[in-house]
Amino acid sequence: MTVTIQIRNEKPADYRQVEAMTQRAFWNLYTPGCVEHYVAHQIRSHSDFIPELDFVLLAGQQIIGNVMYTRAHLIAENGQTKPCLTFGPICISPEFQRQGFGKRLLQHSFAAAKALGEDSIVIFGDPTNYVTSGLKSCLKFRVSLPDGSYPAAMLVKELTAGALAGHHWQYQGSPAYDIDVEKAQQFNAVGTSLPKKTQPSQEAFYIISHATVTP
Repeated sequence: MTVTIQIRNEKPADYRQVEAMTQRAFWNLYTPGCVEHYVAHQIRSHSDFIPELDFVLLAGQQIIGNVMYTRAHLIAENGQTKPCLTFGPICISPEFQRQGFGKRLLQHSFAAAKALGEDSIVIFGDPTNYVTSGLKSCLKFRVSLPDGSYPAAMLVKELTAGALAGHHWQYQGSPAYDIDVEKAQQFNAVGTSLPKKTQPSQEAFYIISHATVTP
């Protein structure tokens, strides 16, 4: 039986299901427990959130994926400021992972972002998850943090070729992602108690999140 795949904008009726899916997808992945489901809950009400780029992916009638975008900014060495995008959380329901759905969702969102006139995206993530979707090291686009460092996990995609050429940019993320950790830990979208545990993916995350690329 062939299952119909659909991508559409998230609706308010989807919120709880998306948050629960996000919690299951990230639980114990980067730390014991997770906070990404609370991030998804919080950023929808922030002024930087972009509803037009908030998508769910469905297999039949079941939501199995979600990606959310917010506004961020880049500041050039001459003081010029330009808007850019960042996305996250992005997740695929655990039972549907590693089947190409995440890449499909991203490509859809990239096309939608470009249609809105956006020209660049900066994210933080594991490069192995995103390079096949066209994201590259921030160093290749001369996009750094304000301290001048180039994190290995900071990745960039030009939606318009050459959009970032000619400048050294400093990335300023959105405060939409600034969360109250205590509230995040108390927020349970699944509705049942999930066990926290330590696993190897957490050490891998620690390594990549603390690594930098040297010019």
